[in-house]
Amino acid sequence: MESHELLIFKHVAESHSISKTAEKLGYVQPNISQRIKNLEEELGVRLFKRNNRGVTMTSDGEILLDYANQILLLMNEAKIKINPEKWQERLVIGATQTISALKVPRILSSFLSLNNQINVKVRTDTTSMLLEQVVYGEVDGAFVTEPFDYSELKTVYTIPEKVSLISPKNRPNKMQYEQTLLVNSNPNCIYRKTLIHLSKRILTTIYVSLSLIHLRLFYNLLVMDLVSV
Repeated sequence: MESHELLIFKHVAESHSISKTAEKLGYVQPNISQRIKNLEEELGVRLFKRNNRGVTMTSDGEILLDYANQILLLMNEAKIKINPEKWQERLVIGATQTISALKVPRILSSFLSLNNQINVKVRTDTTSMLLEQVVYGEVDGAFVTEPFDYSELKTVYTIPEKVSLISPKNRPNKMQYEQTLLVNSNPNCIYRKTLIHLSKRILTTIYVSLSLIHLRLFYNLLVMDLVSV
């Protein structure tokens, strides 16, 4: 039993797919299938059940996955301990575009000030894709902006945030019917979704879609009273 075979087994187990594992690791599918077959022949048990949607682990496969995770973790720790310059500890964090721009830099700055020996990488994607990446072990954790329904995942940290709607001082505070509303052009932006949801509740129907950069520019012009809504 080789460590690389255990790594392949781990990827197949987490992705429930031989084809996805082959694509991710850069192998052809027959190579992945043969590695799994080698493990099954060596152990004398079936590790996966094949079906039309991919593969699912057997009870013996679940036992091996637990040991494989421990073995691979210990091997990684040994490499870091023996030669920390070559095998730097790595942390991969996922985040949505909005969070990666507004929140992650400050969070990572504080973290790295205390853990500068860790190599941190950030991946930006949509919430749904990030959740899949956490499940498949492609990222160690992810900052997301929407509720999720994955039994194998849990929330470990929450950032409460206050969102404000601004308008000129010389206009009434109450939003009017068909009043123009400026929103971020990115459809995955949580602020855009929140603002449009609020506007629909109070019958606002006219939208002007702007990029985040343009929204910041407009805010500055609004503060200087050079534009009006």
